This record gives sequence, C-alpha cells and structure tokens, in this order.
Amino acid sequence: MSEFWLISAPGDKTNLQAWERMNTVTSKSNLSSNSKFHIPDLKVGTLDALVGLSDELGKLDSFAESVIKKIAQYIGEVMEDSKDKVQENLLANGVDLISYLTRFEWDMAKYPIKQPLKNISEALAKQVTQIEADLKTRSAAYNNIKGNLQSLEKKTMGNLLTRTLADIVHKEDFVLHSEYLITLLVVVPKSSYLQWQKTYESLSDMVVPRSTKMITEDAEGGLFTVTLFRKVMDDFKAKARENRFMVREFYYDEKELKCEKEELMKLASDKKQQYRQPLLPACLSTSLRNGFMVATVSGELHLAHKTEAWEKEHDLLKGPLLRWLKVNFSEAFVAWIHVKALRVFVESVLRYGLPVNFQAMLLQPNRKSVKRLRDVLNVVFKHLDEVAAASIMDPGMDIPGLQLSNQEYYPYVYFKIDLSLLD
Repeated sequence: MSEFWLISAPGDKTNLQAWERMNTVTSKSNLSSNSKFHIPDLKVGTLDALVGLSDELGKLDSFAESVIKKIAQYIGEVMEDSKDKVQENLLANGVDLISYLTRFEWDMAKYPIKQPLKNISEALAKQVTQIEADLKTRSAAYNNIKGNLQSLEKKTMGNLLTRTLADIVHKEDFVLHSEYLITLLVVVPKSSYLQWQKTYESLSDMVVPRSTKMITEDAEGGLFTVTLFRKVMDDFKAKARENRFMVREFYYDEKELKCEKEELMKLASDKKQQYRQPLLPACLSTSLRNGFMVATVSGELHLAHKTEAWEKEHDLLKGPLLRWLKVNFSEAFVAWIHVKALRVFVESVLRYGLPVNFQAMLLQPNRKSVKRLRDVLNVVFKHLDEVAAASIMDPGMDIPGLQLSNQEYYPYVYFKIDLSLLD
C-alpha cells in the first residue's frame, strides 16, 4: 500500500508509553509498519505566526503534491516506449520514495533550521513554484515538437495514395525539364500488376513504350512510373481511373522534397534528444538520404528501419528533458516531504503547546486493516482530545469552535502521504 500516515503525539512519559502500546498492538496484529519520523528543533516564533503559517502550509502542501504528480505523469508520457520503467525513475535523493520517506532526514544545508519557520516555508514555496514554471515551459516546447512530428509522421503512415513520397522517389525516376514529356506516378492494386504491364502503353496515345517501373509497394499495391507526352496527360488519367489505376498528383521538386525531409528529420531529432538518443561508435557517421536512416558500414543511418543488431549493440542515453524531469521530481518530492514535516511541527506546537515536546511517527497501514488501525489509534490517544475522539465514534457530532473545513481531525496530529503518483 502506497499510503502513509504521518502522526504525532506529545513526547512526555505517559504518551511515550502510549506509543509503545500502539506499536505493540499494531505490530502484533499486522495493522501497520511503523517508524519514527525525525523532525529537528525548529524555531517556534509567536502563536499568531504559527496560526497564519498553518493555513499557508496547508495550501503549499496541496500545491507541492500537485506539482510532483504532474512531473511523475509527464515522465510517464515522455517515456512512451518504456512505461513499465517509469516507477523506477521516480527517485528522491537517489533512492526510492518509500526509502526516502521512512528514513527522512531534514536537509540542514538547504533549509537551515536557525531561520524563522516562515522563511523556510517561503523558500520551499519559491522552489516548488519555480519548478512548476520551468515544467510548463519545457513541456510546451516538447509538446510542440511532438505535435509537429506527429502531423508529419501521419504522412508516412498512410498507403501509397496518401502518404508522402519524399522518402521514396528519386530524381532519376523522372523525366525532368522537358517541354513535351512528363513522368506520372500511378498506384496499381497488387491484383492488377499484370494488367498494368499489358495495358499502360495503350491507355492513351503518345505513351513512351517500356517507360514503366515499380518504385515501391505496400500491402495494397505498387507505385509505378510512366512517361508520356504532356498533351495527353488528362486523357491518360481518365483512362487509368476507369481501369482502377490511380494517378498521384505529384510533381518532382527537389528543393521542396529536401525541405520536407529535413523538417521531418529535424523534428525526429529534436524529440529524440528531449528523451533519449543512440550512442554511436566513432566509426559511424550520420547521413540523410530519402528521409530514412540505416546503419551501414559506410556510416549511413536509417531512422525508419533499425536492425536488431543496432538495438542490441547500442545503449540509449537519456535526453535532457527526461534528465530535467527526474532531477526536478526529486527536488519537488524532497520539498514536499519537508512541507509535511513543517506541518507536523506547527500543528503539534499549536495542539500540544510549549515547550516543544512531541514524537512524530510514520505509519504504513495494511490495506485490509485501515479502519481497525484508526480505531486502535483512537483508543490509544483519545485522552488527548476526548471531544474529537467522541466525534469519530459519532460522525454527525460537531466540534464546537473548531473550523476544520474538509480536513480530517483526530485526537492526534495526522497528515496523509499518498505515493500513488501515477494514478
């Protein structure tokens, strides 16, 4: 279960005995796994400041949680090819989230405890706000690249009637710069190859004999060239259509095709660099031809057809966007848990008074024993707030003078930490 309860109770002798009793009961009955949660001696300040800070920390808690969920979900989106490995990339200070939480230590260097609580809260808020702003900027840039690439990739996914031909045709396939002749591209169904070969020269007058050649084919048919005189082009198209031969509206323009290929390759490269890119041996160089990328001894690379050897022999390097997401997920998560620690400290002082003396503990409830664990905690700590304890037994009962909004209230200080960040 990825849900944890961060609770606290006074640290005097009587309550420490209550802790021991609670530990004994929950352990024997397998209700939860418990560990002490260490919070340093922070500067208390005034009561008014603590009350105001309590509200601010509640908002910051929700904000920080929303930011880390956004980052976690975005990591899942960026790792589109490895979704099963997303969880192992969600780390805090280099360790898994449960380990960080159960072994929490306050970061004295980043959040010095000699400064007022409000300063620490403001530093945490500034850090999380900056991460969210950077996330918006980076995700917008990545989504723009991805959207443009998807729209271009759609052109390469269709059949021969609709897909781009930039990566298929070559200059030598066409008669160019002729005043009289023109080369057309015709899509012929597979079942009609023989019929095409027998009839294309007679579909109209002035077709150049033996000028047809199949350039490529897909599951449905083949793409053939045919050369004829310009003045019979419309007649040829009409006759071809009657025989289920579809003429593509395509005219070879080398500059236009080159621009289209370069745009597609640039977008593919931009997207790959944002996520991950192959590490190439020094002996391999990159070159473009017809919009593809095949790794050969000569150093040509082919994006569309990677061989098994390529996949096995080359590691993948995580790109800058994924690296940024992982680093800032860790930063935001660490900040969030420090916010939780601050909330426990502030609420414990407000609830239990001065001098500061409380014990914080982290409980990981057994999924099947949540209600029973809550009942045990209520029994053990009901002496801390008899009215609150009674209200738990009777949910319809109001607690006079206590403005709780939708917050859960118990005799002890309680905050939930849910690590289900990808749901």
